[in-house]
Amino acid sequence: MPLDSADLQAITLTLKLASLTTVLLLVVGTPIAWWLTHTRSKLKGVVGAVVALPLVLPPTVIGFYLLVLMGPNGYVGKITQALGIGLLPFTFTGLVVGSVIYSMPFVVQPLQNAFEAIGRRPLEAAATLRAGPWDTFLTVALPLARPGIVTATILGFAHTVGEFGVVLMIGGNIPGRTRVVSVQIFDHVEALEYAQAHWLAGGMVIFSFVVLLLLYSGRRSVTAHV
Repeated sequence: MPLDSADLQAITLTLKLASLTTVLLLVVGTPIAWWLTHTRSKLKGVVGAVVALPLVLPPTVIGFYLLVLMGPNGYVGKITQALGIGLLPFTFTGLVVGSVIYSMPFVVQPLQNAFEAIGRRPLEAAATLRAGPWDTFLTVALPLARPGIVTATILGFAHTVGEFGVVLMIGGNIPGRTRVVSVQIFDHVEALEYAQAHWLAGGMVIFSFVVLLLLYSGRRSVTAHV
């Protein structure tokens, strides 16, 4: 069999990580993008810069500082230990935290662009109809921002699938727990198992292309109906 059990395990873990990370990014990133779109706070530039940091920082730098923060002597590590959660490095939960932070700009920026494209007129029209802020957001802003939401979903999922540096720094290489596809391919190459690396890498290329094709087709369909 071209793909052994370890390869299939890595694929399953990668899909689980990417799916969970994408959901969390949409939940966390949507209010951040909305705030960045409408705030007049002096902190807007600071928050925007922090969100965009993963675009310019090497993944190993992000992974290193997350490892320090979540380690036994880090601020986050001390809190998780005090709460009885334990340490997050080298766990699936740690991978999720690192992936959310690393892929944040790939979700927040498309959402922010979508909210900015709406403009204030639809929101003001909803306000004249006595719609509250929450109703306006749910019934006006989100439907109009659907193309941006689709784009954010695409980029968040695809970017998480392709992670290597951050997940390796935070998760290490533990089979069944933190060994994702990118790390599994690296292991095959290190062991000079090029045939297995080809099957795994080629399969992920095809899978990623099909997912992106379906998602972009869906985005065009959504755009046509907006």
